[in-house]
Amino acid sequence: MADNPASPSRDAVIARYSGLARTALAGATITDCDPDTFTDGGFGAAAYAGTDGAPDGALRASLGCGNPLAVAELHRGQTVLDLGSGGGLDVLLSACRVAPGGTAYGLDASPDMLALSRANAAAAGVTNATFLHGHIEDIPLPDRHVDVVISNCVINLSTDKPRVLAEAFRVLRPGGRLGVSDVIADEGTDPGQLAAAEQRVGCLNGALSQCQYSDLLQAAGFTGISITPTHQAEPGLHSAIVQAVRPAAQQP
Repeated sequence: MADNPASPSRDAVIARYSGLARTALAGATITDCDPDTFTDGGFGAAAYAGTDGAPDGALRASLGCGNPLAVAELHRGQTVLDLGSGGGLDVLLSACRVAPGGTAYGLDASPDMLALSRANAAAAGVTNATFLHGHIEDIPLPDRHVDVVISNCVINLSTDKPRVLAEAFRVLRPGGRLGVSDVIADEGTDPGQLAAAEQRVGCLNGALSQCQYSDLLQAAGFTGISITPTHQAEPGLHSAIVQAVRPAAQQP
């Protein structure tokens, strides 16, 4: 999926979220979509039944559209990667679940978001979280390095979604799992209405439909694909849980 000239560039997306991070660092609650959608659509901290002692700063900065940890099946000693980790909420919760012996990575392109997430990790006393600067289209980790990849309402922001999913596949170990929350477009929605709805929920570079998401996951090599719509964010848009598996290595 090539960049859409009518869509915000990657730099513009980073600038937007850097501004939100600076607002959060100043102690304010942030949101990148309509406040009613944010509360009623299961966005932000409202998507979590419990926050496992997460610091207030991480909760105020939550910009997700669901709770990928509800389906990530994390276990002690595992390595987990959060694509587009923002204020760090999912990384901190993951770090607690994989301890002792496990590591939670957070990857974000915004230096301001990284500063916010590191401050939140320090406030929570979490020592097994590592925050990386980089792009989800070019993950700065070796092949077959992580057990689980999660993400929370970030893949829709990319202008090269096939590359994101291919990179997620690359860094997963054989048998590793993908479990993300994202926004998906309902099939058959009028393009004009869909574009307006995407802007209202902060889906700046367009949402995939369920069929498109499944096709891209298959093209990347994933199997066991499951896409489950959850909350309606706007007419034509749903938040959804997306799950898939990198097949285990074949026996000789």
